Amino acid sequence: MRDVAVIGVGLTKFGERWSSGLKELLAEAGIAALEDANISSNDIEMLYGGTMASGRFIGQEHTAALMADQLGFKNTPAVRIENACASGGSALRQAYISVASGIHDIVVVGGVEKMTDVTSAEASTALGGAGDQEWELFQGITFPGLYALIAKRHMYEYGTTEEQLASVAVKNHENACKNQLAQFKKRISIEEVMKSKMVSDPLKLLDCSPISDGAAVAVLAPLDKARKYNDTPIKILSSSQASDTLRLAERDSLTELKATKIASQLAYKHAKLEPKDIDVVEVHDCFTIAEILAMEDLGFYKKGKAAQAIFDGETALNSKLSVNTSGGLKGCGHPVGATGVKQAAEIVWQLRGDAKDRQVKGAEIGMTHNVGGSGATAVVHIFERAD
Repeated sequence: MRDVAVIGVGLTKFGERWSSGLKELLAEAGIAALEDANISSNDIEMLYGGTMASGRFIGQEHTAALMADQLGFKNTPAVRIENACASGGSALRQAYISVASGIHDIVVVGGVEKMTDVTSAEASTALGGAGDQEWELFQGITFPGLYALIAKRHMYEYGTTEEQLASVAVKNHENACKNQLAQFKKRISIEEVMKSKMVSDPLKLLDCSPISDGAAVAVLAPLDKARKYNDTPIKILSSSQASDTLRLAERDSLTELKATKIASQLAYKHAKLEPKDIDVVEVHDCFTIAEILAMEDLGFYKKGKAAQAIFDGETALNSKLSVNTSGGLKGCGHPVGATGVKQAAEIVWQLRGDAKDRQVKGAEIGMTHNVGGSGATAVVHIFERAD
């Protein structure tokens, strides 16, 4: 196995991109990534593209070939990765494996979703396919409903409060205000979250990530060749993935995402690190309760302790542990197929020292955590600057 590095990243602005189609989003992120890596389309040997539901959102399938075509990768093999909201992170993992194995040298991983061309009801149906369609979606439960069940149980077992949930959104919006590519550049207060419209008790509108358009692209290469292209390559120390039951009702616990625990434990083991070694982390905060679970299941806090820690400011920018410096899914946006690659781009910028107003001081080790569905898939990557 060869060491692998990220040599380039590119990202679009996330949000309601009415004037941009899927192709334009891909071109915007892809050109930026190739320029960042100082390579041309002729250098690319393989492409992995993450999209979740392009067929439902815009009627377009075969999206990996579309990515290769749009980015000018003539005759380059391209494979689509669909793993619900973890499609981007899963595509990154496949690209990592491809380079680490020695099969390919220069590999592009892209993630994209164009979600705003359909109604909210149609988007909810498309996203509902990330759960058990027969036993969950068909019975009328949406993803806010599934995560509301998780939140209610966490509140029952550990005394978690709605104000603590709200503090997650407040912190992530504060970080998003420092990110020019974020969908929501607006500060909010706990009171505003508490007064926002109830979606599924106890989750309110401002507890939920938005429907978004956007694309993200990263370029990977063997570490021993990386400096040929980029002076500050970011090494991928570990890449891991795990699964759990698709249906929430079959889980051993409603307050634990077992796939996250297993994937993170493997990632720490392969990187020879512990949670205390991480300086900055992008976690999958599709709902505020999801970030609380992530902080516990990734090993940063004991079960039941993360909510108060977040409320106390321990995960704010340049505090004990900087979490979701991009604004997370909640503040930066959540174009589902792109999210896992966007998380990697944010960590690359942080470890390079290029994150500007949201820069974590002295960041050396970063992590990404990308979840599919209500926790059936979890993908974890750990990165470091290759000094």
